[in-house]
Amino acid sequence: MHTQSDTQTERPRERLLAHGAHVLTSPELLAIILRTGPRGSCAVSLGRTLIARFDGLRGLLAADAQTLLSIPGLGPAKTCELLAINELNRRALAEDLKAGAPLDQPKSVKQYCVALLGHLNIEHCVALYLDSQYRLITTEELSRGTLTQASVYPREVVKAGLRHHAAALILAHNHPSGLAEPSEADLALTRHLRQALALVDIRLLDHLIVTAGGAVSLAERGLL
Repeated sequence: MHTQSDTQTERPRERLLAHGAHVLTSPELLAIILRTGPRGSCAVSLGRTLIARFDGLRGLLAADAQTLLSIPGLGPAKTCELLAINELNRRALAEDLKAGAPLDQPKSVKQYCVALLGHLNIEHCVALYLDSQYRLITTEELSRGTLTQASVYPREVVKAGLRHHAAALILAHNHPSGLAEPSEADLALTRHLRQALALVDIRLLDHLIVTAGGAVSLAERGLL
């Protein structure tokens, strides 16, 4: 049986094996992945620095390779490990959508879209193509940059929907400003795309506005 003093002297890896991952702090969990810190600093200190630098784990795990490589103590190996963790998280969330019904699991759809888009520095718009049971078939990027009807081509979205034999679609794009309120351009694109998809019997289920802190559903607001 471990005493309190024993626990305090154990290293993160030892504590995880002995007591479970839930007893470790976020910097300690990062230390297990990073293994070492920069010269003169331990891995736990590096974990604390990274969490502070990116305002939390979500920001850290959503950072791109160039940003991570610019941080002292993060070389190619550690950067690849962090990028791999975020991709595995996205794929795990995607598995939930492929196995279940998004209409019954709006929380899962939002989590997936936040993991995919929440911390991007420029606007990205994606389409989630769904089968007749509203399970995820695939996710495709539609555009980068300011979202307008000119940047998202409904004909291409329709063609992709037919190619994937999709019965429905969820549109999602991020607001790097952190404001999740839909703009007039967002609403105009939603109406235009819904009409185009209806011509080939593909239903636009929702349009999500995504920020690092969450996602707003236009369907839930009655704006679809």
